[in-house]
Amino acid sequence: METTDGYRMNNVAKRAFDFIFSLFGIILSFPVSAIIFLLILFNDGWPVFYFQERVGKNGKVFKEMKFRSMVNEQAKDGSFVQARQNDRRITKIGRFLRITAMDELPQLWNIFKGEMSFVGPRALVARETEAGGQAAINIFDIPGFRERSRVSPGLTGVAQVFAPRDIERELKFKYDIWYIRNRGFSLDLYLIMLSFLITFRGRWEDSNDRFHYLGKNLRYRVENEIGLRKT
Repeated sequence: METTDGYRMNNVAKRAFDFIFSLFGIILSFPVSAIIFLLILFNDGWPVFYFQERVGKNGKVFKEMKFRSMVNEQAKDGSFVQARQNDRRITKIGRFLRITAMDELPQLWNIFKGEMSFVGPRALVARETEAGGQAAINIFDIPGFRERSRVSPGLTGVAQVFAPRDIERELKFKYDIWYIRNRGFSLDLYLIMLSFLITFRGRWEDSNDRFHYLGKNLRYRVENEIGLRKT
């Protein structure tokens, strides 16, 4: 079992990694971000960025920053409808941004500021209507949320890479909890590598089979251990 000192050292190393590489990422991606900025502005108008309150580590709320990929609409009651595959709200530019995950480039600022990490559970809004659902759900009431909020939310993670987009949050949380219980530097690097491969293939919007055999063994291990894979 991981000791308190080991846990703290891992957190310090993880934060140092996030700080250094998010800074490099911001600098290196600036030309691409500038092009995306202009494409959204000239094709879909203002605003270019999308700011939304998300729940972070230990339930602390922060403002997540993304390039806008959907039509400009806000829920009146503060809730949010979970995105689904082939969502009609997605703009033409937004569809390309989402399949390559380039809409999330501005989140490098959230990582740089310490609000997010490169790897961890997805940051969620406090109230969300699940795909196919009728009423907004308070995520604090979903089993597993408290445990998954022990760590900073991530740009990518086990649930983002392996879980189908439209499954219920309670099931996605099982992927997140598996990550929290098995997290480590080597796992983080592997998930980052898989995420880059999915981006290069433009498969982030696929429900399943985002990379064929790549990552297959880890996916089977995760889903077996959380009881989601049929034998």
